Amino acid sequence: MEKFIIDVPVPSMGATVSELNVIVIKVQAGDQVTKGQRLADLESDKSAFEFESPCDGVVHAVLGKPGATMTSGEVFLQMETTDESLRHLQSQTATKSETASTPAKSAGAVIWTPRATKLAQEAGLDPAKITDIEATGPGNRVSGDDVQRYIESHKG
Repeated sequence: MEKFIIDVPVPSMGATVSELNVIVIKVQAGDQVTKGQRLADLESDKSAFEFESPCDGVVHAVLGKPGATMTSGEVFLQMETTDESLRHLQSQTATKSETASTPAKSAGAVIWTPRATKLAQEAGLDPAKITDIEATGPGNRVSGDDVQRYIESHKG
């Protein structure tokens, strides 16, 4: 069987979710993976989930970065496989090492979840200007609950 490189895209989470935050990546270039193996943990403004491998193969390059906000359909990683059912994902740029991912919205070194960013903006706040918020979410990220507490404590 012929080996080829595929572009594994960030999954689509439905019509209303187009961006996902990369929480943690569980694999690196050179890792042998099996179909269904957990590649990363991703989060939308509605939920967090495990992103699984679509096939058996070897990770060629990981283009997603922890803390990055990625768009559905954007190449998350490249993988070498023999799975002909995924030939339609064959990479045209198998030598890529970086993507143009936008960094996660942050204030200083703090990473904001999409839900937290949305809540802050709905309250008329600019997340980039908030430096005194306590981040209690996984990986020291600002969660929606953190924003609600911040708003309550700054009412005046």
